[in-house]
Amino acid sequence: MRSSITVAVLAVALAAMSVAASAKGCIKGAIVGGAAGHYAHHHGVLGAAAGCVIGRHYANKHARAYPDR
Repeated sequence: MRSSITVAVLAVALAAMSVAASAKGCIKGAIVGGAAGHYAHHHGVLGAAAGCVIGRHYANKHARAYPDR
């Protein structure tokens, strides 16, 4: 039951992102954060949300450092 709720929340969060470029870094961060959150006392959704934010931050940082890539 929890996994289906987690999948539903992640699907809604991903659908809310209307611009494809804003997902850069978010998907990988959400996967890693969700796995880490799952092992940290079953907080997978919270970990996925935090991982998405952190992954997006690093993608923006990389884009500013290397504008030609």
